[in-house]
Amino acid sequence: MEIFKGEKREQYLQYSIARLFSFPVEQMLEVHEYKRDEWIIHEGRRTDYLFYVIEGKAKIYMTHQNGKVSLLNFVHANEFIGEMELLHEVYYTKGIQAATRTVCLALPLNPCRSQLLEDTKFLRELTKVLSLKATFMAEKYSQILAYPLENRLADFILQTADEGLYKEKHVSVCDYLGVSYRHLLHVLAQFCEKGYLQKTGRHYLIKDNQSLYKLADMLKNR
Repeated sequence: MEIFKGEKREQYLQYSIARLFSFPVEQMLEVHEYKRDEWIIHEGRRTDYLFYVIEGKAKIYMTHQNGKVSLLNFVHANEFIGEMELLHEVYYTKGIQAATRTVCLALPLNPCRSQLLEDTKFLRELTKVLSLKATFMAEKYSQILAYPLENRLADFILQTADEGLYKEKHVSVCDYLGVSYRHLLHVLAQFCEKGYLQKTGRHYLIKDNQSLYKLADMLKNR
């Protein structure tokens, strides 16, 4: 992780989130850059920051009591990380890992936790964010029943690809999409046969974005 200073910091502060708050935060904001697969928050450790993603995307993981690790969701640009830790004193922090190069505005919580929890402007915005997340999760589980794997996998590949390369572990994908390992491999092989993907070692190169977008768009145009 790198913390930007000087001109580089100022360059990213143009994405200021000051409009979301009733008190001045710009002087406290830090700019953090994470490389792919770097941990933004380690599971089980409370974060010292409220993050706002301005570039890239991240994955949310949770480890179950039996040791199984599940991919729960994604965080995209213009979304918060760490809001649940702010709102709840007792909360088991999920692991947040950068899926691509990710740049965040980071607001230290210790100096302004009380102000944040009393800021009606910020809390109103946070309520909207949390309601959208809840709606997305409900839609995700309904899609498992309503749509074939081809559509859901196309959407997943487009969400997780980094510079046109899809690198996700099959076990995590099976868990996230609710499918068997065999079924996943079958559909990936079909995508390769149709020219959507090209297998390169253990990864897949996207060769036909348009066809994948057509499949993924069916989830959005219901």
